[in-house]
Amino acid sequence: MPDEPFVFIAERLWLDFVNSDDATRHRGAERVDAFHSFDSFIRWMSAVRALDDDRATAMLRRAQQQPTGASATLHEARRIRNTLRVLAERGGAPPDRAAQTAIGEINRILGRSAGSRSIEPGPDGSFTRSFVTVGDVFAGLLIPIIESAADALVSGELVRVRRCADPRCRRLFFDSTRNGTRRWCEMATCGNRAKAARHRRKEKLTTGTT
Repeated sequence: MPDEPFVFIAERLWLDFVNSDDATRHRGAERVDAFHSFDSFIRWMSAVRALDDDRATAMLRRAQQQPTGASATLHEARRIRNTLRVLAERGGAPPDRAAQTAIGEINRILGRSAGSRSIEPGPDGSFTRSFVTVGDVFAGLLIPIIESAADALVSGELVRVRRCADPRCRRLFFDSTRNGTRRWCEMATCGNRAKAARHRRKEKLTTGTT
């Protein structure tokens, strides 16, 4: 499938999924939701390698045959994304009602995990994990995302989930630095913008004292 201008900066699949409400490479004044349609949702899943190209193509074909099912799946993806954002933004805080809601959603979707799993080689030498459910073809699409979130809970990674230090940015990421000092979703965007702002403030102070 053709490449989309998505950016994946979170270091964890479930956090990239949460960030998909602002997932374009070119930052502008308005956020662009990667899930603005079922087709774009599938392209995002393919780009993040949660789907291989053959299954992504099959899903797009099935969506034409079953538009109601595709629409319901897209709605659920957006709803689950909002739920996981609440969980991610809590970080390592003690479990509360919002966390219990997220855990309930995770368990509900994991309950669909009857199916077959396999590892598929890609043309570039990479590998993709594939999961195909038994029955409803749309039902298993979110399984890789939910398994990633479940892994984060079980391994205690929530304490390392950060929100970008730029107050205008909603992106979340897993801080894998040794000392837990990562602040920006990307240095090339939010980090450089903050650096430029500090430079302007310094110049203004210097000018004011001369």
